[in-house]
Amino acid sequence: MWIGLGLTLVVLLGIGAAGLIVVKPWTPEFRHGGVTVAEPPAPVSPSPQVVPAPATAPAPSRAGLAAALAPVIGNPDLGAFTGIVTDADSGATVWSADPGKPMIPSSTAKILTTAAALLVLAPDQRVVTRVVAGSAPNELVLVGGGDPTITAQADGKGYYPNSARLSDLVDRIRASGHPVDTIIVDTSAFTGPTMAQGWDPVDIPEGSIAPIEAVMIDGGRLDPLVEYSPRTASPALDAGRRLATDLGLDPGRVRLGSAARGAAEVASVRSAPLRDRLRDMMVHSDNVLAEAIGREIAVATGNEPSFAGAVAAVGATLDKAGFDRAGTVMHDGSGLSVDDRVPAQLLDAVLATAARVEGDDVTVPGTAAKAGSDRLAATLAPLLDDLPVAGATGSLTSRYVAQNREGAGWVRAKTGTLTVASALVGYVLDRDGRVLTFALMSNDRPPEVSRPALDAIAGTLRNCGCS
Repeated sequence: MWIGLGLTLVVLLGIGAAGLIVVKPWTPEFRHGGVTVAEPPAPVSPSPQVVPAPATAPAPSRAGLAAALAPVIGNPDLGAFTGIVTDADSGATVWSADPGKPMIPSSTAKILTTAAALLVLAPDQRVVTRVVAGSAPNELVLVGGGDPTITAQADGKGYYPNSARLSDLVDRIRASGHPVDTIIVDTSAFTGPTMAQGWDPVDIPEGSIAPIEAVMIDGGRLDPLVEYSPRTASPALDAGRRLATDLGLDPGRVRLGSAARGAAEVASVRSAPLRDRLRDMMVHSDNVLAEAIGREIAVATGNEPSFAGAVAAVGATLDKAGFDRAGTVMHDGSGLSVDDRVPAQLLDAVLATAARVEGDDVTVPGTAAKAGSDRLAATLAPLLDDLPVAGATGSLTSRYVAQNREGAGWVRAKTGTLTVASALVGYVLDRDGRVLTFALMSNDRPPEVSRPALDAIAGTLRNCGCS
């Protein structure tokens, strides 16, 4: 269009040098400044490019896959390496390297927490934060229910989408007419230590974690909109102080304490539903959310709401579902502990079960019996949609961009990163249209070295037509 306009102007200027041109006002040229208007283009019909994997796609052969992976699995940047690849349709292991060896899972441990949550909690479950009357006339008690996502942002848009708003709590307290000059913060919904075995306290100022307490503002972030903002070392007290400030009270009149049994409720707010919180936890690898959800699982299964109780609850839930947890040792639900150990075959078994095609009667390695009924697969299937997309979302946004671009948009996986460990667990559609699940785990190498090597393996799976 610009080229055409330029030529028209040149022609008009050339003609104008010889004499005046009169354009009649009822012509299209007059109405559009001398530009000829092209006919509208023919209608375009949408053509969806994302379609289900074909049922007739050929399965990869073990020999073909081994040959394709040989150049990348020998990379010394992988350090101590284990892995497994499963054909989702048949449930057959099509490649493996010491998959039963327990490894540091880092954040891929969140797959186990998510699976347990899907198995025992309702997708629309919400966590309630309450304010009740205190024992003194002008006292209110902020009772944490286990929601770390409450935001104090003025517009209500904090780090976590659709979270509860502190401003709503303030408005409801004021509307109640209850007099108040003191705020007590009750954190008794959680028990035990606030930091897990294998956690480094430096991860608080470095932004990976906050002490796990029953109420927080934006996950304890000092800058509520920054993912790895430094965190507070006293999230529950800080939440109480912010509530006091927003009520126009002296934040110095905030202290820890307990609500009286049966105390009258003055106000409350609710978290986003579990399905949203699981997605945020997985896509952004949020450690605080993982630990809070772990305690929801603990309460639902009759365990104490602590690190030990959450770990026991997740383990028992996976045992009941038929998964083989041999070699698994966990101290938290997020995978932040350097003392955690999980074999690749367990992580892959969860993904392979979730990816199982409805109606298939298959045995997935890593389970004690058949991957179960369609019901088990359907219950775990939402896990697949919670995984980051290579080169596009969450913790995979910056990966598969400068390197291993063949996997961009095709690989969906949970990442795991610690100073001594990296892991990648997810699924991919290969060139033949077959869905492959995988668990790839590297220890004893820094992440800036091992992550590209892991990405190359998953990218090779995408490029493989190994039938």
